[in-house]
Amino acid sequence: MIKKYIENPNALILAVTPANTDFATSESLSLAKKFDEAGERTLCVLTKLDIMDSGTDATDVLNGITIPVKLGIIGVVNRSQADIIAKKPVEECLAAEAIYLQNHYPDLADRNGIPYLAENLSKVCEIKSKKIL
Repeated sequence: MIKKYIENPNALILAVTPANTDFATSESLSLAKKFDEAGERTLCVLTKLDIMDSGTDATDVLNGITIPVKLGIIGVVNRSQADIIAKKPVEECLAAEAIYLQNHYPDLADRNGIPYLAENLSKVCEIKSKKIL
């Protein structure tokens, strides 16, 4: 079903992949590569940064070394099921995400996180819209 949307050369592809899985077998990245071989319209969102295996590091992935896409890779920390059940406010979750990124990826913290993802998506869509129109 998704194929009919991402085969459109004007479509932006969001390849959402959990950080705690093998990137080589990621279905979203595989589909993105199939329909956007050059990676020019693919933005990778790396979720669950906070639940990666102990001792692992996503720096190479976040820097685009492991997964080369032109629109970049943005890591995020999702709200946990416990946060949802406890009705933890989104603002608190965003603050916790910012602290996590600053503690674990201080050199990359300003280029990751849900607020940066929203800002970046807005910019990419604006640029893409201007090119199409």
